[in-house]
Amino acid sequence: MDWHFRSRSHQCNECEAAFEDEQPYHTILFRGMESLERRDICPGCWIKNHKAEPGKIDGYISNWQGVYEVPPPPPPEAIQKDNAETLLKKMIEQNDPEHTEACFILAVMLERKRVIKNKDQVRQPDGKRMLIYEHTKNGDVFTILDPALKLTDLGQVQAKVAELLEHGLNPQTETLPEEETGEGEAESGSAESDDESQPEVAAAADKA
Repeated sequence: MDWHFRSRSHQCNECEAAFEDEQPYHTILFRGMESLERRDICPGCWIKNHKAEPGKIDGYISNWQGVYEVPPPPPPEAIQKDNAETLLKKMIEQNDPEHTEACFILAVMLERKRVIKNKDQVRQPDGKRMLIYEHTKNGDVFTILDPALKLTDLGQVQAKVAELLEHGLNPQTETLPEEETGEGEAESGSAESDDESQPEVAAAADKA
C-alpha cells in the first residue's frame, strides 16, 4: 500500500498560476502508474476542465476543495522526542505493514486534535477501507488503511503507540554504524562498549 505523503502544490498543476494566500483550490486524488497522485487546480481550470465531470481522470479516487495557505517559515532545528504527528510521518515514510495498526491509532488521535482532517474513504478491491487525510495547515495528503481493530486488540495497540511516543521509532538501519565501527573502537574500553550496545539491546527487547 502506498502511504507516502502527497504535498500540496504551490501553483495550479494545469495553468501553472501561483496560488495566493487564502485562495480556494480543488484537489483530485487518483492512482498513477505506480502510486497515488494528486492534482491541485485553481478555480478557473476547475470550472473549465473538471467541474462537470471530476471523475473523468483515469484512476480517479476522490476530490475536494481546500483553501491555500502560504507555508510558515521552517522552525529552528531541535532535538526532541517524537510527537504523534512526527511519529506518524516517520512510519508512513517507512511504509512498513507492521505499522498499520499504530498508524491508524495515531491518525485518530490527530483527527480529534484537528491536526488532520478526513477528506474521504474508499473501499479497495479486497474490501478493506482506505481513509484519505489532509493536514489542516500544510495541505499534505496521505492515506491510512483501516485495520478493522477488535476491542480485544485495542489496548495492546494503544500501549505500543504510547511506547513509541516515549522512546521513538528506531529502525534497524540506525545500528549499522555501531556494528561497522565496533571492531576499530574495541580498544577504547569495555565500559564504552557496554554503553554502545544498549540501543541494540533495547531494540531487541522492543521486537520481543
